[in-house]
Amino acid sequence: MIKVICVGKLKEKYLIDLVNDYYERIKKYHKIELIELKDSDIDKEAIEIGKYIKPGDFIVTLDIDGNKINSIELSKKIDDWLMNYGNITFIIGGSLGISDEIKKRSNFALSFSCLTFPHGLFRGVLLEQIYRSFKILNNETYHK
Repeated sequence: MIKVICVGKLKEKYLIDLVNDYYERIKKYHKIELIELKDSDIDKEAIEIGKYIKPGDFIVTLDIDGNKINSIELSKKIDDWLMNYGNITFIIGGSLGISDEIKKRSNFALSFSCLTFPHGLFRGVLLEQIYRSFKILNNETYHK
């Protein structure tokens, strides 16, 4: 199972459509769950995030200071994490980031860029990369 925990609610229709499109695409390859949490202060967000983390989950925090890898490397890691852990939980923090408590629980910090993205847009980008990973792992063509 892949879980994506996101702090903040999507409001814009175009972002909701983007996220739903990639969510449906990923479901053809693997079970996925999107969890949307209310934006709050960072400590309350950590408590809420913690409720959705199960023992044994492989935790990936999305962090501007995290590891920068390419799509092929991400696909290999997703394959490895699913084989060894069974569950991957991706965490996108709120406007204040991710608490140190959650970062300490993380198995891998991942950065897509040194740029800052709107959270809703980034949710779509993360799902697109997960979808791309499954296309790569299944040797299926996908636009470059």
